Amino acid sequence: MEVTEVLPLVAGAASFAVAGGLVGWISKQPTGTQAMMEISEAVRVGAAAFLKREMKIIVPVSIALAVIIGVFLQPSNGIAFAVGATLSAVAGLISLKITVKAAVRAAHLSSSGLGKTFAMAFRGGATVGLAVPAMALLAITCLYMIYPDPITIAGVGIGASLIALFIRIGGGIFTKAADMGADLVGKVEANIPEDDPRNPATIADNVGDNVGDAAGMGSDVYESYIVTILAAILIAALIGAPDLFMYPILVGTAGMVASIIGVVIVGSKNITDVMKPLNRSFYVSAAIAIGLNFAFTYWFIGSTDTAYALFGATVIGVILVPVIQKITDRYTNYKYHPVEEIAESARWGYASLTLMGIIKGLQSTGPFMIALVAAIIISFSISSSAAPEGADPVLYGIFGTSLTAMAMLSLAGIVLSIDAFGPIADNAGGIVEMTGMGEENRKVTDEIDAVGNTTKAVTKGFAIASAALAALAMIQAFQFEAAHVFEGRQLLDYSLTNPAVIVGLLVGGLIPFIITGQLISGVSRAASKMVDEVRSQFKADPGILTGKSKPDYARCVDIATVASIKELWKSAIIAIVAPIILGVLLGPTAVAGLLMGSVVTGIFLAYHLANTGGAWDNAKKLVEMRGQKGTEEHKVAVVGDIIGDPYKDTAGPALNTVIKLLNTIAIVFVAAFVAIIAL
Repeated sequence: MEVTEVLPLVAGAASFAVAGGLVGWISKQPTGTQAMMEISEAVRVGAAAFLKREMKIIVPVSIALAVIIGVFLQPSNGIAFAVGATLSAVAGLISLKITVKAAVRAAHLSSSGLGKTFAMAFRGGATVGLAVPAMALLAITCLYMIYPDPITIAGVGIGASLIALFIRIGGGIFTKAADMGADLVGKVEANIPEDDPRNPATIADNVGDNVGDAAGMGSDVYESYIVTILAAILIAALIGAPDLFMYPILVGTAGMVASIIGVVIVGSKNITDVMKPLNRSFYVSAAIAIGLNFAFTYWFIGSTDTAYALFGATVIGVILVPVIQKITDRYTNYKYHPVEEIAESARWGYASLTLMGIIKGLQSTGPFMIALVAAIIISFSISSSAAPEGADPVLYGIFGTSLTAMAMLSLAGIVLSIDAFGPIADNAGGIVEMTGMGEENRKVTDEIDAVGNTTKAVTKGFAIASAALAALAMIQAFQFEAAHVFEGRQLLDYSLTNPAVIVGLLVGGLIPFIITGQLISGVSRAASKMVDEVRSQFKADPGILTGKSKPDYARCVDIATVASIKELWKSAIIAIVAPIILGVLLGPTAVAGLLMGSVVTGIFLAYHLANTGGAWDNAKKLVEMRGQKGTEEHKVAVVGDIIGDPYKDTAGPALNTVIKLLNTIAIVFVAAFVAIIAL
């Protein structure tokens, strides 16, 4: 085994070791009162029941797909699919378990002030942040060591993306159905606080935070990491540079080490602004990643113009993360003008607030586009200009862009750590409210939760940007594989004069809109059932609202579970069959058009949805922070938050996974296009 293969294994193992140490520290902290533990246990049981029912559907389908891919296409891809799918589910499970464990302890520590509460929430999030990317890095490294030809393990991307999409869709519909039901009847109609124990949907709401935000984001970042590193390796194969196959993995190794250090340096003393230690942690991680990337580049490639150009592409990727962070923060943080404008618009009613939120979400896509275009142009230019003699400069430029995406994802450890503490703070706030710990404790959890809303939006922007950059590389890899498979059969024309390409662009451009409509509609249907259930409980037992009777929490959890499982298939089927059907009917040129069309519309629609929802959420929090709870403005802001829930936590996050699933399906099944066309 060579040193280049040992390094990622060591980094992954070290990340797991630190994550294990954090779990040990969390487990030693006091859990609080019996009432707090009862609520935490109810959330844990509800979340476990949801995942169990979801896995009863997902597991048989995954096994069937692994067999189909392995038998009819390639055995190694069948194995890779199984690995990708299994670890995607494990990533969600790890995220879920740690979030539940840390939330009740954070609620208990809220009596000790902001610093200790933040430390618990962050370390819980950091456990997820270190374990999930480490799992992805180890998986892709081991698969590559066993099957050195990257096209033979592309199935790992399908497995990772498919299970992530299932968890994202199921968890997203569950959490937003519960959240909307709890808010519409509890806050708006009954005028009781969020997470009030009198609200029958409040346990389902807290369960949803775990299965949607925690498990969903864990599996999302895992599959983003897998697909991005796979794209870079595939492009290395495309440029005919097998000696560079390990380079993207080394970039991931650098980010893994940097993330470990970034997590370790976060303290909890004298904290007045939660964002300061988080920002410091990220910038330290970014600086270390750049330094290690330079060292690995010099050691692995040497001191050449090509080496320095590829290193420059990784620097662009690292820089792109804080740029996206700043853009997202600007449009979703209550400290800045866009969210202030949305909060102010609540004074003029529901329509005004709704329109202002949509306007700001649409406007946020402009700076995002500029950042992406700049990253693509710069990384492509410096890499193509330094291509070795005899190499295709265009393909080298694309390889540089894929490395930019990989450098972004290499920091997934610290980015996910900063994100994952949000659901913990949210759940902790729910426990504080339900056990009546007091307003001061709730202020502590609310302050962390408000920052968590912004960091969650940042992570979604991070995943969306990586999807765009990785997809560009995957499209090139698809074209290369199609040319190889179709060699001697037909000339592949990807120009805009080819009607098949135009058809593909139109179909691909439509898919994100169709899936967004399906997901939001699914949330609406599930939420209506939740609203009916909460209303019926209030009507059947008036003692619930007076505190004399206990609501039936389990009934609401069951309704959300059944409704979300029912909606699971529609979007996944479209993403799976669309490239296959188009490839069979019109060939690979139409599929290439589909892939590009889905990227162009999907990334901007996803970013718009994520930012609009995040802005509405923080506008509501800003109204509450101004002491306007219970006012007409607050009710208007709550409705805006409700509208934004399926935007930011269901449809938006699902789209970047859809884009990557379309690409990996196309690459793995390209050989099937030939077989069917030949018949």
